[in-house]
Amino acid sequence: MSLTTAMLLVAALAVAVPIYLAFATYNRLVALDQRCEIAFADIDVHLKHRQNLIPGLVETVRGFAGHEHDILLGLTQARAEALAAIAPDARLTAEKKVSQTINALIGMADRYPELRASSHFAALRDELVGAENRITASRRFHNLAVGEYGATLRQFPGSLVARYRRLSPRRPFDLGIERILIDEPIAIKF
Repeated sequence: MSLTTAMLLVAALAVAVPIYLAFATYNRLVALDQRCEIAFADIDVHLKHRQNLIPGLVETVRGFAGHEHDILLGLTQARAEALAAIAPDARLTAEKKVSQTINALIGMADRYPELRASSHFAALRDELVGAENRITASRRFHNLAVGEYGATLRQFPGSLVARYRRLSPRRPFDLGIERILIDEPIAIKF
């Protein structure tokens, strides 16, 4: 191998390796971004299921505690806002409000023993607990995907590719409060 051939080979490698790294990094970022989209869509499915439970919950509570009009109206309005929200940030804000009002409504049920004893209310509460558990699991997966995407954006050469392609980090999906009042408290009997 002549000196000229060796220099051409080194020059070709010096050009090809950075180009390969840039393309590989960009493809990884695209794949991670797609994983975030899929994870968000999974959360969305579970949030819609929860939205479908709300009218039954409102009607059940209205039957036993109809004079709690403010909480029932607040939940109905929060649901309408969540269904109307299109942008992820608006959806996140609306879903936080839904979670807060559901927790307030479930907590209010403690004041109505006949409501707590209702089998229909118990079934709705169990269904809501299941929905919240699925939302929590999906949210964890989404937030892990967002974290991996964000870390890749900050690492070299991802930071260069992200700056060149104007890729921005994603926000984790946090509903603000965890299920406090929905889960049944542990009964201790002596």
